[in-house]
This record gives sequence, C-alpha cells and structure tokens, in this order.
Amino acid sequence: MSLINRQIQLASRPSGEPSAENFRLVSTPVPELAEGQVLVRNHYLSLDPYMRGRMNEGKSYAQPQPLDEVMIGGTVGEVLASRNEHFQVGDKVVGMGGWQEYQLVDASQRGVLQKVDTTHIPLSAYLGAVGMPGVTAWYGLTQIIAPKAGETVVVSAASGAVGGAVGQLAKVRGARAVGIAGGADKCRYVVEELGFDACIDYKEHRDVKSLSAALKSACPGGIDGYFENVGGMILDAVMLRANAFSRVAMCGMISGYNGEPIPMSAPQLILVNRMKIEGFIVSEHMELWPSALKELGGLVATGKLKYRESVAEGLENAPEAFVGLLKGRNFGKQLVKLV
Repeated sequence: MSLINRQIQLASRPSGEPSAENFRLVSTPVPELAEGQVLVRNHYLSLDPYMRGRMNEGKSYAQPQPLDEVMIGGTVGEVLASRNEHFQVGDKVVGMGGWQEYQLVDASQRGVLQKVDTTHIPLSAYLGAVGMPGVTAWYGLTQIIAPKAGETVVVSAASGAVGGAVGQLAKVRGARAVGIAGGADKCRYVVEELGFDACIDYKEHRDVKSLSAALKSACPGGIDGYFENVGGMILDAVMLRANAFSRVAMCGMISGYNGEPIPMSAPQLILVNRMKIEGFIVSEHMELWPSALKELGGLVATGKLKYRESVAEGLENAPEAFVGLLKGRNFGKQLVKLV
C-alpha cells in the first residue's frame, strides 16, 4: 500500500507579517525506499522564530527557504521502514524533517538523523529543552554570559522555550534570574514554575523609562548578563541598567523579523560600560552540543529543568500556529502534533 505524505510548502514570500496565504498544503506519494534510506513518520514538528527570517529572500544568517518546497523545520518521529543498518523499525529519531508527515532520509549522511532515548525524556522534549532551543540557551548563557554566583542575569521572552531554559540554567550556577515576558500569566509561570527570582510584564510598561524603572527595582545590583531574544525598547531599557563589564548574548531580534527597523537609543553605553555583546548561531558550535545535551538531558530527566509546550493539532494548522508564535500567542515551546 502506498503512503500519502502531506506537506506544507512556502507558496509566496511575505511582505511584512506572514499569513496563512504564504503557505500551501500539498499531498504527494511516499517513494519506495532505496538502499541506505530510512522512512520516518514525524510525530511532532517544531515551530521557531528563525523560520521567519528564512522566508525572506534577502541576506540572513541562513539560506532563504526556497519557494514551492517543503518548509524547513525540526522534527521528532519514529522509523517506519529502514534499508540502513544503523536504524531499526521503531527507533525514535530527531532530525530536520520539515513541515511534513513523512520524511525519507538518506541516513548514510552523518548527523541527518539522531536516535534518541525516550525512557526518561519525552519525545517532544527533543525539540525543546533537550533540543536546539535548550542548546541555544546553554550556549548563550555558558559561553557568552558565563555568570558567576551572585550575579544577575536578565532574559527576554522568558516564558519561551529558550528563555525559560536560560533562567533555570543561570539558577543552577548560583546567579539571580530575572525574566521579561508578556502578560501576568506568563510572568507568574516564570517565577512560580521555572523558579526565576522575578519577572517583569513588558505589557505594563509602554516606554523605556517605565521599563527601566521596573528593571531597577527587580535588579537592585544592576544587570551583569542579558540574554536577548527581542530587541527594540526592551534592549534599550536593559542597556540603561547594565553594569560595567556586563555581557549580552544576542540570540534573537523578534521585534524586527517582519522588516521593521530596530534602532538602538544609547549605543554609547557599550563603551561606557565596557560591555561584551556577541551574536551567535547555535548550529555553528556543534562541538559543544554533546556537553550541552548531557547537562540538559540530566536536568530534564530528574525534573530539575521544567518546560511548557503549546501544541497545535494537525499539519494543516501549522501556518496559523506559526503566525501566532511570531505574535507571542504561544506559551512555552510551540509544537505541531502530527499523529
């Protein structure tokens, strides 16, 4: 019996905010397996802000998503059929399967598919806390901010998959963790569930002066490290409270993903405070992934690293969930359940 694979392709490039009209749902037969190939039934699809940058044609840190091809994206699933000695039917795997229900992989290419153990870690966590978002948090915190015990680390988008992990990893290292998130529910979760010392609701602060005052109250000793996911006014407010020799890990700039300019109001503070500001792409540091995943996996398996998931049901709902992600409608890691 031949299988039918449903896929979502990029149909057009968005001008400004993306919409469901930029995507196309197609059905196509699954080809027969060739020698060395593996057929995976994807169980979950990861939706991530970086995908918005790839939808543009212009220069970014990643190649643009080609039109009329399956949208790129991380997936976890189960091996349905294998003509590769390294993979058996039933193996749980993680890879970049894209926005589709089935994935045919040449598994002889090293690294395209990784087996994972779901004994103590749920399969979906390999797209979040024990996947690319978790490693992103680990790298920015440990390699750029490198907090010492007693220092204060601030994290924007603190209730998200990356931000939530940053604060918890900072606490493991004896630092204070202060989050910035949108809405009272998210801030309550960041403090009560994730264990941050404080969380500021940016929706209550409509200008830099107000947000900076809130940061002063939450960070009486100033800010030693900042993990940036947002940009714009939030970065400006953090800069005003930054200590001498503070470190900023530049991970994301979601405030400008639809093409809006992101001016910086006081760049002179970089000099005045002798700040280190470093951007990074986690896929360029694969040599550190084993160290990161060892710590993250251990913390998740023992319940010491908590996370939350927003799950959309069905491939056809991925575009709407992705648009919602960019607007901050998700709560924690945004996934699409495909089975």
